[in-house]
Amino acid sequence: MIRILLADDEAMIRAGIRAILAADPSFEVVAEAGDGRAAVDLVLSHHPDVALLDIRMPKLDGLGAAAEIRRVAPGTAVVMLTTFGEDDYIARAIDVGAGGFLLKSGDPRELIAGIHAVAGGAAYLSPKVAQRVITHLAGSRMTKGSAARERVRVLTDREREVLALVGAGMSNAEIARELHLVEGTVKAYVSAILTRLDVRNRVQAAIIAHDAGLVA
Repeated sequence: MIRILLADDEAMIRAGIRAILAADPSFEVVAEAGDGRAAVDLVLSHHPDVALLDIRMPKLDGLGAAAEIRRVAPGTAVVMLTTFGEDDYIARAIDVGAGGFLLKSGDPRELIAGIHAVAGGAAYLSPKVAQRVITHLAGSRMTKGSAARERVRVLTDREREVLALVGAGMSNAEIARELHLVEGTVKAYVSAILTRLDVRNRVQAAIIAHDAGLVA
């Protein structure tokens, strides 16, 4: 069972999202919040697996709530949900440690797939967001490649192998199957990689993997 906190300042939007989530029996909405500050408080009270946060909320916006949740409750993954697709929101969501970014205008199946992916330790970007990130990576690859290659030099061969699979979008379970390891070992490798690279989450690590040329 994946326990979810749902935060959006519009009650009708929350009701719609809750109805979509109800279609998957592995989801349980354990708490709802109408603002970012309440979302943080409820995460500390309920310890959900995933916090689904709207970008624009009163008292504390979704980006601020995401940053605080990742700081005080690192066991709770964060998925950002918004009607806005501007690059600035995408970049800031990644920077604060969000593991997923979904557009409200997207297919409901993206919401279900995104929550499953992030809860399983992977990162998830809706197709429209992913295209923006890929375009950004392509435009900056030449200038960032050298710095990224220098950063990954601190990793062992096995850690670089794991990082490449993280960059390919694989979950911990998928990486474990690919490398014939147990999932707990993969989690340990990923944790070490994030520490060595000094990044907050898998999305930032994946970007470095792309910049360094570890991912085709």
